[in-house]
Amino acid sequence: MDYRKFDKTYYIRADKGDEIIGCILEVCRKESIKSAIYSGIGGCSSAEIQTFIPETGSFDLREISGMLELVSLNGSVTTDGAGALFHHTHASFAYVCGGEHRMAAGHIKSITVRYTAEIELRPVSCGVIKRKTDPETGTGFWDFADNR
Repeated sequence: MDYRKFDKTYYIRADKGDEIIGCILEVCRKESIKSAIYSGIGGCSSAEIQTFIPETGSFDLREISGMLELVSLNGSVTTDGAGALFHHTHASFAYVCGGEHRMAAGHIKSITVRYTAEIELRPVSCGVIKRKTDPETGTGFWDFADNR
């Protein structure tokens, strides 16, 4: 992984074998970024995709692998009250299975790079978006309290 900052935006190149979410969070730690949004594209080898099931309060996990075109990666980084970083990431992948073109998408747990991934990381300026947990579902979401 390598990255550069131009103006207020970071550009991350994840390389073969890198885990994309880990790369994003590593840049945030190194650069003291407490909240940000990001997007990206790339060629990947595997992904863990989750779908939240409200009736059970849990995630259904599906793993896909092969030549995965990362056609859309979107997410955010937030910080909890103790300063820990959290990601909330969604992605879409195109791939070929049995000679047919297919798509898979959802909430992302992890993505491994096959060739490269290009990610734009935009830190929040003049504030911090914190994370709080919904006591009913256990899921995290943006908390704007004390963030003026």
